[in-house]
Amino acid sequence: MSRKKQAGDTTAAPKTAKPKKQARPDAKAGPQAGVGPKADTPSDADIISQLQAELEAAHTKAAEDLDKFLRAKAETENVQRRAQVEVGNARKYGIERFAAELLAVCDSLELARTVDIQQENQSALEQMREGLDLTLKLLDSAFQKFSLTVIDPQGEKFDPEKHQAMSMVESDEIAPGYVIQVVQKGYLLHDRLLRPAMVLVAKAREAEGSGGAA
Repeated sequence: MSRKKQAGDTTAAPKTAKPKKQARPDAKAGPQAGVGPKADTPSDADIISQLQAELEAAHTKAAEDLDKFLRAKAETENVQRRAQVEVGNARKYGIERFAAELLAVCDSLELARTVDIQQENQSALEQMREGLDLTLKLLDSAFQKFSLTVIDPQGEKFDPEKHQAMSMVESDEIAPGYVIQVVQKGYLLHDRLLRPAMVLVAKAREAEGSGGAA
């Protein structure tokens, strides 16, 4: 009975399915998804070369900045020196116009001293001359106070830097090229020429018959 039952039972028990094997990734297929190519890293030599280039650029920039600084410093010092010189000259020569105006007064006083004293009014003229002498002394004192020096080159060698020749005069007593007469005195303000001395300059006397027909 049991055998029949077994024979008659045609329904077979289901077979258990075997799990499929997962495919292994092929190593030759390339990198896995989501993983990019490996970046190239710079070598030590490249890094050193780059640092040296940056250092040289920094040195060049520093040298340029230093040069600009030194130029600016030198220019500032030059400006300061020029300003000091200008201030010094302003103090030194600030009375130039004033002194020039006084020269005309001095010239007039000296001219008055040359007036001939007549016997009939000698006393009055003597008093006037004394007053003129006193005035001239006061002027000389004021000139010295402000470093105004007179140029009176009588008998001296002609100096074109300080003298102005009005004429050449033949002379046997004065050597050629020397001042034979001072027509108008000159003046110096410190070391600056305020007015040249107007002079007559001696020259050698021409030999008789020179320039005549042979």
